[in-house]
Amino acid sequence: MVMSVKMEEKDYYSPPAPFANNPGIIRLTRDLPPAHYLFKINSFSLFAEAESIEKYESGVFESGGYKWRLLLYPNGNTKGNGDGCISLYLQIAETETLPLGWQVNVNFKFFVFDQIRDKYLTIEDAGAVKRFHQMKTEWGFDQLLLLECFNDASNGYLVNDSCIFGAEVFVIEYKAYWEELSMIKQPAGNPISFKIENFSKLDKECYDSPLQSVAGFKWNLSVYPNGDSRSKGTSLSLFLCLAEASGVPPERSLYVEYKLRVLDQISSNHKECSSESLFFLVHISNILNLFKIET
Repeated sequence: MVMSVKMEEKDYYSPPAPFANNPGIIRLTRDLPPAHYLFKINSFSLFAEAESIEKYESGVFESGGYKWRLLLYPNGNTKGNGDGCISLYLQIAETETLPLGWQVNVNFKFFVFDQIRDKYLTIEDAGAVKRFHQMKTEWGFDQLLLLECFNDASNGYLVNDSCIFGAEVFVIEYKAYWEELSMIKQPAGNPISFKIENFSKLDKECYDSPLQSVAGFKWNLSVYPNGDSRSKGTSLSLFLCLAEASGVPPERSLYVEYKLRVLDQISSNHKECSSESLFFLVHISNILNLFKIET
């Protein structure tokens, strides 16, 4: 007589039914133990049956420069949504030593050891970074595992009335660089004026006005009475120059809308031109040839 028996292998790592429709929680297995903390509970049934013990607070451990502990509710956190489940939370400890206004950003995962298959079930919030601060000192899962699943010895989590939990805690240190963009419609310090006396007797190639602060930067005008090298003898050349830009990195630029003007002191028939330019800090001047010199 030949007998055949169909063995049905149970996928004991599949999320229990109440969790199957929660894509935000990831349950996977791995061989490596948690990098930061493990704790073992012996005589778990006595612990779970003790009416005076609602939760277990683990010892304090260090990770990322901060102190932490685990909070385990063997019968679920009834103040949350933990009925019929194991509830587990990560709590930041010794907060009295932290500076005023502290906050710690963390990515963490919990572990439950499968003592039969020598593997760890890991539970984490998919890609979520949790912010610990004075008003929120603990994060975790109301429904880490169903008690039915946890108590089933064939799953390996509770064997000989003992179980092992663990955690990995990765602190995210933000060292991002900030950049601020702002535009000022009518900056204080305008206009920049430069009065030149005895213009007909000028003998230098270029004359610079005193520095003047506009929008927090130092500016001046440069005048070439007979034109610069590109317009020698044909035009008066006028430059708007950015002389000092403290606090701005050398490779950056300033966008400026400006108007250059030579005043007609008799009839107000001013010579002027409006423009917009990027002032690069490695080359911080801009030129405008205003008008032809009469010959």
